[in-house]
Amino acid sequence: MRFGGITLPRPGSISGLPSLHAVLWWVLAVVIALLGAALLWALVTPVSPLGNWKPQGVRMMAPTARAAIFASVDPFNRDAPAAQAESSGAVTSLALTLFATRATPGGGGTAIIAGGDGVQQVYRVGAEVQPGVTLAAVAFDHVELSRNGANELLYIDQSGAAPDADKVVAANPVAPPPGTGSTGGAISVDALRSGVNFGPRAEAGRVIGLEVLSSGDGSTFRAAGFEPGDVIQAIDGKPVTGAPDAATLSAALRPGASISVTVKRGDRQLPLAITLAP
Repeated sequence: MRFGGITLPRPGSISGLPSLHAVLWWVLAVVIALLGAALLWALVTPVSPLGNWKPQGVRMMAPTARAAIFASVDPFNRDAPAAQAESSGAVTSLALTLFATRATPGGGGTAIIAGGDGVQQVYRVGAEVQPGVTLAAVAFDHVELSRNGANELLYIDQSGAAPDADKVVAANPVAPPPGTGSTGGAISVDALRSGVNFGPRAEAGRVIGLEVLSSGDGSTFRAAGFEPGDVIQAIDGKPVTGAPDAATLSAALRPGASISVTVKRGDRQLPLAITLAP
């Protein structure tokens, strides 16, 4: 723009300086070039540690420290106290065999124990294992027995390999013990009908099983495997639901028959097999 013979610059522009658009374009071009170079460097450069890096060696704990850790952790009972008091007492001289234990928080637990006859049964803490002998406590590898006010210890036998389950079952069949009124381990139908009575057992107005009662000298009752207070809860796998089940059981007592029943004895359920002589 000319004014009085003098050329003036246009409003909003400074002579000799680049425009804002050109400045921004070059700034973006430089940034893009730098990012492209960084990406190319990341692709062609192998990943390796910086400096003279060496892997750290394996640190071994002292045997005493490892023993302390293993003693403070029970992998089977995470909620149990970390440290348990050591059991005190002499090893029992009773003819008992401990097969398995399961300790629970709060001092409870269960154990599988067999007597001299080899029959395994599950006992809870406080249950009577033998007359005058109760299960006082359950630990990881042993149990405490209370006998005449003194504590005795029974440990799991770990001297041999673990037994095969099929062989254990085959070696411990559920069969009635021999006794009077039996023939070659089987009981005659007449002896069972005269020596054992079955009646419905009801609680809260509902039949929960058949109560087993002994009559006579009790020899047939014991030979069939029953004990006082037994309640039959299932016959051949079918639960007892009413009084008619007593007639069903009586009708099943035929020569040569084999009847399986589930008996509630205290807080345990036991399977029994009644074999009748032909």
